[in-house]
Amino acid sequence: MVKLRALEPSDLDILYSWENDDRVWFSSSNTRPVSKQTLQFFIDSINDIYTDKQVRLVIEHENTPVGCVDLFDFEPLHQRAGVGIMIDENHEGKSLAHEALKELQNYAFNQLGLHQLYCNVSQNNERSIHLFNRSGFMHTATRKEWVKEGKNWYDQFIFQCFNNSK
Repeated sequence: MVKLRALEPSDLDILYSWENDDRVWFSSSNTRPVSKQTLQFFIDSINDIYTDKQVRLVIEHENTPVGCVDLFDFEPLHQRAGVGIMIDENHEGKSLAHEALKELQNYAFNQLGLHQLYCNVSQNNERSIHLFNRSGFMHTATRKEWVKEGKNWYDQFIFQCFNNSK
């Protein structure tokens, strides 16, 4: 249903739109707009997970970019990486995020040889909690009052998924 691919120069406009959508800033801890120049540098320079400790992949559905998924804080020694995912609001509710996470797990576990993936999700992000639970991640810890949105404090849940094929 979906495929993951590397960022291409032609992704600049859609990436600019996604990164500057302040509705998703809370989930990513972003606090300001991002310039096209900064994003072009990111597209041009982030290309080796072993050097950069991160990689962003575009999620495609029917040859259309519908979101992106990130591996970050890549730790080859400890064989783990963090996961972030974003689906364009026009493509939500189609199980594309779930399919993309399965593809990412396959890549991380079978190509990179990772032992585990983890993610951090705010307690008020019910869609992400459901997504990660559905995709085989387990809630393993809670950081109390970890993130602030407006005047409210929210717990942050840590989810982990382990490579069971080893």
